[in-house]
Amino acid sequence: MLAFQRKLSNSFYALLSLPATAMGFGLAVQIAALSWLLSTKYGLEIRDIGLVWATGPLAGIIGQVIVGIISDNVWIWNGRRRAFIWIGGVLAALGLLALPNIGVIQAGMGFEGVLGIAIVVSLTIDLAINVSFNPTRAIIADVTPEGRPRTKGYTWMQTVSGSFGVLAYLIGAVWDNYVLIYFGVILVFLFSVLPPFFIKEPRRLGRYGQADIDDEPEKVVRQKGRNEASFIEIMKTILPLWGFLLYAIYGFGVRLGGIPQIPNYGFEIFCLLVTAVVMVYTLSRKEDGRSRERDGLIGFRKVLAAHSWTWIGVQTMFIYLFAFVRYRVPELAGVDPALVPDQADLEVANQQIADTIGRIVNWSFFSLNLVAAIIPVLFLEPLAARYGRVRTHALCIASMSLAYLSILFFGYSPLAIYLLMALVGIGWAATISLPFAIMSQKISQSRMGLYMGLFNLSVVLPQFVSSFGVGELVDEAENKGVIFIVCALTVGISAIAWALVKEPRDVHTAHPVAVEEE
Repeated sequence: MLAFQRKLSNSFYALLSLPATAMGFGLAVQIAALSWLLSTKYGLEIRDIGLVWATGPLAGIIGQVIVGIISDNVWIWNGRRRAFIWIGGVLAALGLLALPNIGVIQAGMGFEGVLGIAIVVSLTIDLAINVSFNPTRAIIADVTPEGRPRTKGYTWMQTVSGSFGVLAYLIGAVWDNYVLIYFGVILVFLFSVLPPFFIKEPRRLGRYGQADIDDEPEKVVRQKGRNEASFIEIMKTILPLWGFLLYAIYGFGVRLGGIPQIPNYGFEIFCLLVTAVVMVYTLSRKEDGRSRERDGLIGFRKVLAAHSWTWIGVQTMFIYLFAFVRYRVPELAGVDPALVPDQADLEVANQQIADTIGRIVNWSFFSLNLVAAIIPVLFLEPLAARYGRVRTHALCIASMSLAYLSILFFGYSPLAIYLLMALVGIGWAATISLPFAIMSQKISQSRMGLYMGLFNLSVVLPQFVSSFGVGELVDEAENKGVIFIVCALTVGISAIAWALVKEPRDVHTAHPVAVEEE
């Protein structure tokens, strides 16, 4: 083990953050460029763009849960997580390389439309990112003790990742999205491949305390018992997400399977009722302190319930901000063909408008990520240490809901949107840092990969609501302000739910588990 890891120095936290930064940067490239490319270059409708984005949560279900379970139970290339970080990073870089070449791939394969190719490329990127995302987050819990050091690990992750997210949107705004994509290919590759060489992973994982890492010659060891999870156990664990899961299956059946849509939003209402019932049940359960395993499961479910609603609002913002910008800034609505009869001039004019929309969206996400990069280490970590992680997070999420309402009422110019998106950045900074620290201290560390994957379901399953339901709503609504009505409402519900989550207790001493030699 290198000295900076033994001392848990700031330089180690920074290095530990780079693999997650690579995946975050790849996702930032996708957020900045995918909707813009599909809308402006390939002319896809809003509901079709939502369908392409649905590949992300689908990949999250496949990639993060399965990889989480596997990585808890294997030892490959001197680590549990590093092999998956390497494989996912390389594939993500290759997927980003294909992103600006969707048309070339489509023409080369002889397909008439680009929608199918766009779905395949997007799914490839998302699957690669999700293969790595779980291990890049789980490894932080593996090598840090509970309490403030682990919270520091996740806030450093967000600070470093957020800083490069700022760089991503700055590149897209100052130059263009094509420069951003090719820069992202290089960064994702380097930040995924190099850092794991300098991080020593534990062969043995404690149950709730610090991972067991030493410098002595090691034999391959594993915990007694099974860390795998049955389908029934997984379904019981993700109880608060049942409504979202049902809707995801239904949405894919309608959009891709040819299943007739139930009239009058009947199935959507049914899923909403299911979600309301299981969430009220989950949030009303008490953690009585009689059993840490039982309390941990109840607490973990509460985190799922609260976190899921945040991601409906967040994903809606990411996917459809370009449509809101085009609606709110009248000169960006498009050129009337009657006023520009020459086809070449019309294409040039529309491309200029498309480039302007892309820059406004990039500057908006730049301001969002600038705030999200600054405040985690400087403010969120000390506030969480003083007032509690849950309370700090709930207040940040409440501020996010208010910021979304402000965009709805006051976002009538690019400058106003930039400033208000900076306020959204407070909640965004908390969303991708504090819940990991909260969640990781409610469950056994020996099953961190599994639970990190299940935790990710509270991110990806609600995203189907944004891709399918919200996409259809936005497509049909003349007033695109409905985008931020959805954002404010869902994030507001999340803030209330987070207020009902109990603060996790810190355990500073390891709880050893029995190990056996293989």
